[in-house]
Amino acid sequence: MAVTVLAFRIFAVLAAALLVGAFGLLVLMPDGMTLDLALAEFNPALVGHMRHFVQHVLGAGAWSHAFMPLLVRPVWLIPFSLGLVSAGVSVSLSTPTESPRRTRTRG
Repeated sequence: MAVTVLAFRIFAVLAAALLVGAFGLLVLMPDGMTLDLALAEFNPALVGHMRHFVQHVLGAGAWSHAFMPLLVRPVWLIPFSLGLVSAGVSVSLSTPTESPRRTRTRG
């Protein structure tokens, strides 16, 4: 029971942080900023290093079919999606509240 409550709170805080972060990215970043452009602003060689690492470890197919579609999405979409998933996990882990018992009156 205590582990479930702890996991519920962890995922609730994680969901809140990710959703607020996604909103901040949406508001503060220029229109049309994709994840690869944001990473290139942070470090111009980062995307190339990521590509080399992924192709070396997971293969070229993983880069073209899994990572490239994520890099062309808006920068706020990934934290937003992870925030929604975390919120769903948090709600799933929440302890169910008991429904009020109906008392029957004879009359």
